[in-house]
Amino acid sequence: MAPVPSCPAEAIPLRDSATSPDSTVDLAEAEKFLRLHHTEHPELGPVEHRLAEVHAEVAATGTYRHTPDELTFGARVAWRNSARCIGRLYWRSLKVRDLRDLRDPKEVADECVEHLKLAANGGKVRPVISVFAPDEPGRPAPRISNEQLIRYAGYVGSDGGVLGDRRNAELTEKAVDLGWRPPARRGPFDVLPLIVEREDAEPALVELPRDAVLEVSIGHPELPWLAELGLRWHAVPAISNMRLRIGGIDYPAAPFNGWYMGTEIGARNFADTDRYDLLPYLGKRMGLDTSSVQTLWKDRVLVELNRAVLHSFTEAGVTITDHHTESDRFLTHIKKEEAAGRSCPADWTWIVPPMSSGITSVFHRYYDKRELVPNFFPGDTKGVCPVIH
Repeated sequence: MAPVPSCPAEAIPLRDSATSPDSTVDLAEAEKFLRLHHTEHPELGPVEHRLAEVHAEVAATGTYRHTPDELTFGARVAWRNSARCIGRLYWRSLKVRDLRDLRDPKEVADECVEHLKLAANGGKVRPVISVFAPDEPGRPAPRISNEQLIRYAGYVGSDGGVLGDRRNAELTEKAVDLGWRPPARRGPFDVLPLIVEREDAEPALVELPRDAVLEVSIGHPELPWLAELGLRWHAVPAISNMRLRIGGIDYPAAPFNGWYMGTEIGARNFADTDRYDLLPYLGKRMGLDTSSVQTLWKDRVLVELNRAVLHSFTEAGVTITDHHTESDRFLTHIKKEEAAGRSCPADWTWIVPPMSSGITSVFHRYYDKRELVPNFFPGDTKGVCPVIH
């Protein structure tokens, strides 16, 4: 397979709301979250006692510790509030791993490996979040450099061409600088090691074992030659560079995953010109007239590439969904949220799928774009949209 060139990245608010590790918690935000928790869980009783506990703890330490129930509720609501995520219907099913006592980069990396195994679940992918130590006054938390727990290397050649995923070229260079040794025979789908850092500690560089990376080889039901290209993609899209914010507390390392919608792989990862840019090559292999965009050769290739992804995951018994089904599910989610008396924030530009947009059910309506917390935010960035597929 010839060297392949690399995308913007998934479901994220743009607000810079990070609390400095040396600052105290916003009590107003904490109180709002605690009231929400008790309102949605009336069995907890009046919130006043818990508010008094938190006020006292913040006065003494500058921060407070969520109860396990608060952490679980907050993480699930953060998913519920993610305006750019189409797959929120199952927000209540998110499995929350409480790993807040872990700050050591190596221990964090090792638990990320366990996260991948748990989430892959033999192909029946399940939504999981692993929440590591929060930022606290005077105690910086660990941070994961990888945008997702599984990322493919991007090797920049002397001519500027890239073998692999161009989006990960800088991360690949960083991994090499930290001591990673790429395979002797480099390929377009070499899995990068995890890089976990903390301001006051040595970074951890941990290679992912094979049994932690479930992958699907890509073939096509009617184009047998496509399987010969060696295309593949991983099963678990675990975003790992987002900051989880719950009640004024920031958790910089909180990798989380759902499962893939086919277009994320077929219409973005494989097709984007700054990722693998496969459309021109596949168009020629399919014998299409690529001399003019008016022949709609790109559209035809895109459909077949997405058919290949859906076919391959389904044949392998690995969870995936198509953009039509997921669009309908999202409207079901909105109806459920409205029936519960809640607003459902959604960013149209992200909810609408990247192919066949006008014939999906989410295209023909407006959405509430307000930003709610708890939520996920870009790690330590301001005003950027690091779309991760």
